[in-house]
Amino acid sequence: MIAYASRTGTRRNLDALRTAGWRLMVSATGAWRNEGFAYALDNGAWTAHQRGEAFDSERFEQCLDAMGAGADWIALPDIVAGGMRSLAMSLDWMPRVQQINPRVLIPVQDGMTPLDVAPHLGNRVGIFVGGSTEFKIDTMFQWGSLARLSSCYLHVGRVNTRRRILQCAAAGADSFDGTSASQFASTIPLLDWSRRQSVLALGDTDAHDNRKVV
Repeated sequence: MIAYASRTGTRRNLDALRTAGWRLMVSATGAWRNEGFAYALDNGAWTAHQRGEAFDSERFEQCLDAMGAGADWIALPDIVAGGMRSLAMSLDWMPRVQQINPRVLIPVQDGMTPLDVAPHLGNRVGIFVGGSTEFKIDTMFQWGSLARLSSCYLHVGRVNTRRRILQCAAAGADSFDGTSASQFASTIPLLDWSRRQSVLALGDTDAHDNRKVV
């Protein structure tokens, strides 16, 4: 799996991430710099949600023009835990974002089902597993099954522990992102070791916890 860490300007952390072969997640709400790393572009909705602010569409547009073309992929604008309203918002933005970058991801949120998302997926449109922590854990394997059936890219957001990384691997994720490696360089060796392990390392108990199929 490809590992993305939230963008940081701390030199020690950047050096450790570079050595481990990680990439950066650049957010529209943060500094628009990739520090020489390959990177993906996040729309900033999660940060706005945490701050109790409305999604800043103007800032996202500006970030899209500044950073979008060079990104591995772009997470379409969404509404955290917003269900079908979030999907409608992502689909409204899709034509505009695809003008900038050939690969976009639909953030799936609490209230969405694979049947809602499946018609929109393909080589250029993948899945970003977002939503609440409970939703993410309970549905991750459903989205993994859908991604395989649709031959599309699968990313899981807010992954900061060894256990969650192994769950992502078991679900068939192509990549994940988190903040721990950006904040604490000391966590990078363990997190990086985890992402390189076989799914078998998850163990019988964890491998089947919350495993649901489409």
